Amino acid sequence: MDESAITVRYAKAIFSLAKEKNQLVSLKEDMDLISDVCIQSEDFILLLKSPVVKTSKKVHIIRLIFQKKISSLTLQFLELVVQNNREVFIPSICRNVLTLIRKEKNIKTAVITTAQTIDEKLLKKAKKILEEELETKVELSARVNPHLIGGMILRIDDKQYDASIFTHLNKLKQEMLKTQL
Repeated sequence: MDESAITVRYAKAIFSLAKEKNQLVSLKEDMDLISDVCIQSEDFILLLKSPVVKTSKKVHIIRLIFQKKISSLTLQFLELVVQNNREVFIPSICRNVLTLIRKEKNIKTAVITTAQTIDEKLLKKAKKILEEELETKVELSARVNPHLIGGMILRIDDKQYDASIFTHLNKLKQEMLKTQL
């Protein structure tokens, strides 16, 4: 079966159950935590991918890691995923669940990329402005790309607004090359 079909099916299942039980807020917090563990711990990913570690041992380790940090619904779901030998899909399932929750709650995701680190105060101000403009809740994160030279790139869901000096210089260069021909 196709990986995306598997991850979407599992994501929809836990999303529907949490929605039915009015637990979407805790599910979002749980999925954020599990996603962070997947991103930050190479050992955890290696555990999930290991064909040598028995399923019962994986379930035991997942319980040890998450039992006091996530809801029982999410923990039972993780155990089910592992018992069905789908544990390698946990990071993708988390991403799909978070996407479903954002869609349900009308939450926009935005990433602001700048040449230097943005301080927390400015990031909060940008978030507030975006929420007022878009008339919805916004999850804003920041990235640094020194190649931008200055300015910024703002990506909201699938739209991108590029106000970086790097892009402006490239456009200027292209225009100058055209006039030379």
